[in-house]
Amino acid sequence: MFDAREYFRNENDAAMKSYEKSLVDIGKVLEKIKSRRKKDSKDKYYRLLAKIARIIIGYAKFEKKAGESYFAGTKPDMLAKTSRKNYEELLPENYSRSYANPQYAVKVFGDGLGQLLSYFYIRYRQYITYSAQHKIFEMERYNRVFLEVYAYIAKNKPDYETLRRMITAPAREETVEDMARELKEQMGKRFRFYADIVECANLDDPCYLYRYGSYISDEDVRISRFFSSYPEEKIMTLSRLMVQAYLDGFKLAGKDVSKKRTVKIVFNAGQERLVRQLIKDLRGQGLDSILEPPSSTPANRQYAYDHRFDRALYMDSEWVDAFIEKNKKAFSLCASDFSAFSGVIVIEKFGEPPFKPEVKPENLVLSAEQQKLRQRMQGQMLMLQEQHSPRAETSFSIIAFPAPQIGEDFERIFEDVLEINMLESSRYQRMQQKIIEALDRAEYVHVKGKGTNRTDIKVKMQRLADPAKQTNFANCGADINIPVGEVFTSPQLEGTSGVLHVEEAFLSGLRYADLEMTFKDGYVTGYTCRNFESEEENMKFMKENLFDPHDTLPVGEFAIGTNTLAYVVARKYKITHLLPVLIIEKMGPHFAIGDTCFSHEEDRAVFNPDGREIAARENERSALRKQDFQKAYTNKHTDITLPYDSLDFITAVSADGTKVDVIRSGRFVIPGTEELNKPLDRYKE
Repeated sequence: MFDAREYFRNENDAAMKSYEKSLVDIGKVLEKIKSRRKKDSKDKYYRLLAKIARIIIGYAKFEKKAGESYFAGTKPDMLAKTSRKNYEELLPENYSRSYANPQYAVKVFGDGLGQLLSYFYIRYRQYITYSAQHKIFEMERYNRVFLEVYAYIAKNKPDYETLRRMITAPAREETVEDMARELKEQMGKRFRFYADIVECANLDDPCYLYRYGSYISDEDVRISRFFSSYPEEKIMTLSRLMVQAYLDGFKLAGKDVSKKRTVKIVFNAGQERLVRQLIKDLRGQGLDSILEPPSSTPANRQYAYDHRFDRALYMDSEWVDAFIEKNKKAFSLCASDFSAFSGVIVIEKFGEPPFKPEVKPENLVLSAEQQKLRQRMQGQMLMLQEQHSPRAETSFSIIAFPAPQIGEDFERIFEDVLEINMLESSRYQRMQQKIIEALDRAEYVHVKGKGTNRTDIKVKMQRLADPAKQTNFANCGADINIPVGEVFTSPQLEGTSGVLHVEEAFLSGLRYADLEMTFKDGYVTGYTCRNFESEEENMKFMKENLFDPHDTLPVGEFAIGTNTLAYVVARKYKITHLLPVLIIEKMGPHFAIGDTCFSHEEDRAVFNPDGREIAARENERSALRKQDFQKAYTNKHTDITLPYDSLDFITAVSADGTKVDVIRSGRFVIPGTEELNKPLDRYKE
């Protein structure tokens, strides 16, 4: 069994004396606040401090008892009650009165101090995880900050800048050792907190879910029970499919996985039975699994949205420079972990209602200068990641399954999605090859919507030096991205112009009504949607969620999805708006704004199953890497899919004017692709 106390012994021992003293001092602070009789302008600050003090003391008590005996000896209803209590202030019905809500904090403390103190408050919500993992050293650090803030407020009129320096000190003063420890938790084999739960807990009893310290909803419990009762042979078949898909990704890309020793698994709470089998099967291939903290159903998605730009409180050039330099040293300290790392297997879930965030003026935002700093920081971190774990040596695979929130047909939908995920790659790749042969003769591809769809765009193809040995399009089966299938390319930017319009798009869980983008020579020159009454609000929403920190983005990918069965299943259950991009992108033509699919791997030759090299691995933007790496990449890639029934045609147009339809009136029309229409025809009937 993994012992977190032992794992963090050195850090905790060094902090223990200060930690224990701080708890005594915080207890005294709480008593002083409770005994105050004089009412004055500082009351509101003392109420906040008292609430934080109770959080600190409560989780200090929990840390002492958290462990195997506690979870084994506590009744399930009590575990559920405790979990809910930890997160009840974030639930939608309570959030409007929580200090975690910047809007409420501003109402109490005013603009400026409100946002700062909301940030301060949620630092102590981290104690839920710290106490579960026995990170006393982290709790000690924030205990000191609390005492410093209290001492200052007790003697002074609160000043924003003074408090800002105190409250943001842990973020600004993070050390190389702190960063290296976090990297070890993310990339190393020794930190087995999550793996131990998956491999050792009784998965027939969903109480194991409460060990994570995350918010656990009824839906998370239901998916756990579903997997617990799912036939063993199907679990084993599914796991073998996923492992083989992951290994095939290396094989098809000409990468050597035998040099690697670890793989990261990203999953959701409730999927542990599948993950346990996956760990076993990967171990049989010589790969040890590192588990990402599992995602559970959020108590309130608005909470994370409200705090997504909290770094605005301390992000300046000095901090960014220090952050980059300290990370360089931390990455070097973890070089062996990065060297062993093969890549990631992601198990997504879908079915939650699309999130429509409330845009609040009280939320922190990055200034124009901070946006530039963030872009530079992201670019440098990407370079660091590439240096220590090159994409040319790693791979990934992604698969998705429905969650109970998808509705009363959950179990039937799950089985239909399983069928989609297990479709045979070779059968689709044969038909996709017919499509590629037509597209490779094109100078450009014309995509036109029908009816109310205003899409009308010409996508410029790159010139092939040797068409007999080269192709513009990748022929995708079910390896890196499960399920099958699509063909995709990196368009030439110059000459790619027109309008892309989708009546309803769901991107990263957000709904866009009447999303429209205008392209000129491969770059977005205009964009809008109809989510809000005001055009200004619509453009701000798109800027923040699709483009930020950029003013424009290039088209990085043009693809045609061929998984008509997925399309029909989505229509049958009316769940298109709930599907992840992973599946949606296979359900029609799609465009990606941002980087190409070959980002950071442009110089490595890649081949289709027919032996032809995929030549279109870069565009004019990514070619800039040869002069200035920072200018070559956007660190963005967002797929936007057009449904088949919104299409008038997709036509390949050759230099001599010859036109070959790929899709006409929502049906594939190239000889040899007729089978792709069968699910569509059956559904129509």
